Amino acid sequence: MMEPPIEELVEKLGGGKCALVTLASKRARQINSYYSQLGEGLGRYIPPQVISQGKPLSIAFEEISEGKVVSVEPEPVSDEA
Repeated sequence: MMEPPIEELVEKLGGGKCALVTLASKRARQINSYYSQLGEGLGRYIPPQVISQGKPLSIAFEEISEGKVVSVEPEPVSDEA
C-alpha cells in the first residue's frame, strides 16, 4: 500500500491522475538531479522539501501531499496583438 494514497493526492492536486503523474515525475527528476550534482557544489536544483529516505518519486509524492509542491497552470495567450 502506498503512503500517501494516490486518490488523496489526486484530490489535493485537483487535476486528475495525468496532472499528478506529470507533476510528480518532473519533481522526481529535479530531486534526482539535485542528488547527482550534490558533490559538485553547483546548487542549481531545489533540495527535497520533506525529510525522507525514499526514492525521488516517493519524495515527490510526499511533497505534493504536504502542499510543498503545487501545479501552476500557464495563463492563456490572447490573440490580441
